[in-house]
Amino acid sequence: MSHGNATLSPRGRLMLARCVVEDGWPLRRAAERFQVSATTAARWAGRYRCGGVAAMSDRSSRPHRCPTRTPTRTERRIIKIRLLRRWGPARIGYLLGLNPSTVHRVLRRYRLARLSWLDRGTGRVIRRYEWPTPGDLVHVDIKKLGRISAGGGHRFTDRATSKSNAGRSRPGYAYLHNAVDDHSRLAYSEILTDEKKETAAAFWTRANAYFAGCGITVRRVLTDNGGCYVSQLFAAALGDQISHKRTRPYRPQTNGKVERFNRTLLNEWAYAHPYATEADRVAAFADWLHDYNHHRGHTALGGQPPASRVTNLSGQYN
Repeated sequence: MSHGNATLSPRGRLMLARCVVEDGWPLRRAAERFQVSATTAARWAGRYRCGGVAAMSDRSSRPHRCPTRTPTRTERRIIKIRLLRRWGPARIGYLLGLNPSTVHRVLRRYRLARLSWLDRGTGRVIRRYEWPTPGDLVHVDIKKLGRISAGGGHRFTDRATSKSNAGRSRPGYAYLHNAVDDHSRLAYSEILTDEKKETAAAFWTRANAYFAGCGITVRRVLTDNGGCYVSQLFAAALGDQISHKRTRPYRPQTNGKVERFNRTLLNEWAYAHPYATEADRVAAFADWLHDYNHHRGHTALGGQPPASRVTNLSGQYN
């Protein structure tokens, strides 16, 4: 598109064309007057003869036909596979015998959302949210984790030895009770022996005290519909000042921030090293949690740790 004050703006083109067509100027004289080539003057004069004033506007540079464009039938197959199977460009390309970059361009042309933006179960775009201040919402959940048997698990020994050790010692399970602030992602977590209502209620009392010590006043708590959370004992632990919200059945995505914390906890602490004993893994938990809150960069926070969003958190400048 030409600049509004350019020599050959739509107004300038019209003046040039009228000089040639209506006033009878020679092409060379009109070209010299408007500081263009004779070929350009001839082109605009010809357009004026054919289309009048309307022909002086810019035309689209889009080609009338594109012989190399992916056929419409193939595009429909790409879209159908994407919607039904939720595959990426590489897998779709291998199935249809196309280059993955071609599939990617088709998906972008039709503005289909990235797979990372979709819910795996329903295929719908995930609705992301974040409460404006710390304490507006705290996500609470329990992660069940198998204890390491005496002599080490299969990551420390071979699987056969680990299975034999587990059969003799029956290590059982540890229950990680987790609470994550929605705005700051600040986490409070404890390794406890069960998921009973008494344990969950006592955990929340300590978690609330921790958040209060950080200057965070908790207003809402979000949990799933587990028996310990729907109990009257847990409701009493919340008190009258904290609103209790529950996720819809079979919709863990609603409590996604603590679910993501659970996955980070497993990847970066529980399974990050081949621990020889359960005691070694438990001993490393406090340091990992401190690093998570104070030093580890969080992608949702622009690479900053959760402590950067909590001004009264002690030790955040260590």
